[in-house]
Amino acid sequence: MAFLYSTSIRLYAFLLWLIQGVHPKAKSWVHGRKNYWENLPEINSSNLYWFHCASLGEFDQGIPVMNLLKEKDPSIQILVTFFSPSGMEHFHKRKHNADYVVYLPIDTPKNAKRFLNQFQPKKVFFIKYEFWLNYLFEAKKRNIPTYSVSCILRPSQIYFKWYGGYFRKGLKCFTSYFVQNQETKTLLEQIGIQQVKLSGDTRFDKVIENKNLVEKDEKIELFLAGQKAIILGSSWPVEENLFHSYYQKVSGKSKVIIAPHDISEGHLASIEKLFENQLIRYSQINESCDKNILLIDCIGKLANAYSYGKIAFIGGGFTGKLHNTLEPVVFGLPVIFGPKHKKFPEAQQFIEAGIGFSIENINDFSSAMKYLEDNLTDIHNKCEREIDTSKGAAEKIVKELN
Repeated sequence: MAFLYSTSIRLYAFLLWLIQGVHPKAKSWVHGRKNYWENLPEINSSNLYWFHCASLGEFDQGIPVMNLLKEKDPSIQILVTFFSPSGMEHFHKRKHNADYVVYLPIDTPKNAKRFLNQFQPKKVFFIKYEFWLNYLFEAKKRNIPTYSVSCILRPSQIYFKWYGGYFRKGLKCFTSYFVQNQETKTLLEQIGIQQVKLSGDTRFDKVIENKNLVEKDEKIELFLAGQKAIILGSSWPVEENLFHSYYQKVSGKSKVIIAPHDISEGHLASIEKLFENQLIRYSQINESCDKNILLIDCIGKLANAYSYGKIAFIGGGFTGKLHNTLEPVVFGLPVIFGPKHKKFPEAQQFIEAGIGFSIENINDFSSAMKYLEDNLTDIHNKCEREIDTSKGAAEKIVKELN
């Protein structure tokens, strides 16, 4: 099984190499690892902690733990590795304490040995559900304490199948697990892993930190003129079309901010066509206007935009790729999203708390909007309570580590 696993990893890397000419993300993945070993930074620390993140979302989950560790022990240096180009290309947009940031070489026994020889980390942290088996086996062999942070697992994954024994062996390499929910804790205990702590999701700590760093946006303030907006966050065409059907029927015409997932010119033009003369682009705002819809045509504005909102309609819920629902909730916004959210436990958490609403069609959306408009003050208070009770995961983890 070890041979098959490592071979499949090599085949995956070879496939990315083959398609790099027609796939921009594959090209970034391949080129980012070019001359890898020759370009690694020199490490001058005997107190190096290694955090591995699949991509930018996992990096956000790791940042609160990194910050607290360094706050308690400034001698710690942080190494962060990414698997995905989106992490490497955008991590600098976050406020972080990482000292070194590099790609992770593909997961082969040779790479794992060479990587650990190069960096010699004192502790290792894998974020969420990153489980690269050869790295785990090698860290275990060297007695390096290894932790899974904000871990979340599902019964359908290979670790819990009859044929998943080799992968379960990898899970048992961790010194401790810090998990998001009780289901994950139970799953791990059922396969004989007892070193599990229910700590919650560190992303709550991250969005609270982001809220405290929010900046004024003069263009949005000029557009809103003191009003609060309905916000379509990281929207896809399905959400935009559904919202268009709703918006054409309602009276009063609330102010709306659309921040699409795809800001290519073709997609922006299609949104402009959909809403015709009701819309103005963010880049065109220079004075007050009579438009009711603002189209964000650049990146990096959505998190701040939520501070100007009253209700958020989050994209990705119709494809199973739901975008961040924590960012709006931390500002007191209830969230509406499509029905495919089973992989996102915070969505179910928000539904149970009465601040999240799953919809399948225009009738569901209209009903949710009417309820929210009628009960905004009460639901805003519920959002604040939910965030307050969910914070502190990073503190729990660091306290346990110490």
